[in-house]
Amino acid sequence: MKKRMRYSVLAIIIIIIAILFSTYKLMNSRTYQLFGSITHEVNTKEKVVALTFDDGPTKQVEGLLTVLKKHNARATFFLIGNEIEKFPDEAKKIVETGHQIGNHTYSHNRMVFKSPSFIKEEIEKTDKLIREAGYNGEIDFRPPNGKKLIGLPYYLNKHNRETITWSLEPDSYYSSAADKANYVKENIKNGSIILMHPMYDETGEELKAVEQIVKELSAEGYQFVTVDELQSMER
Repeated sequence: MKKRMRYSVLAIIIIIIAILFSTYKLMNSRTYQLFGSITHEVNTKEKVVALTFDDGPTKQVEGLLTVLKKHNARATFFLIGNEIEKFPDEAKKIVETGHQIGNHTYSHNRMVFKSPSFIKEEIEKTDKLIREAGYNGEIDFRPPNGKKLIGLPYYLNKHNRETITWSLEPDSYYSSAADKANYVKENIKNGSIILMHPMYDETGEELKAVEQIVKELSAEGYQFVTVDELQSMER
């Protein structure tokens, strides 16, 4: 009897570990969610990629827009609602220069184990601020840190919204501009979505990385487009 109980307890522990592991994998997956559509890259024959920036806006927007204009590159900015409130003029500049704006929640809280009302308020409050900045296009959504489970994908699917993740994330592996650019150059392919975080970097290193990536990939014939434009080229 005791032996049988030990086996039962062990089986329960194994099941719990399996559930926790599966939950962790689902929460962090860039390519799968339980509800709705998720895009981490696009299958296309065109030599196009999407450069995406998370967080902000901040005062660093001006330098970033200058670099993008210099190289005739378009990008997608996933902005935080409470930062739009702090820097409304910077958000408007993004719109005025023809880039896409996406929703990155209002508070940048991780959108897991949150109530439906919290999810709704975080997204809709930020949507409103994006519209007030003058953006009229489709508002894509990217969860903070890419984390999602059930509630967030359910809400997005219910409102015909898509989750946008990424296929390349140089900031997660390297600190120098040269290393980030080399990583992207070695792993880039048609339809890649690149994630970077230049908004809070006051050293200028991230901006250097952005410019080096845009310059080197442009020399190889890649065109930088918004996420919406990239998706329209999917085969």
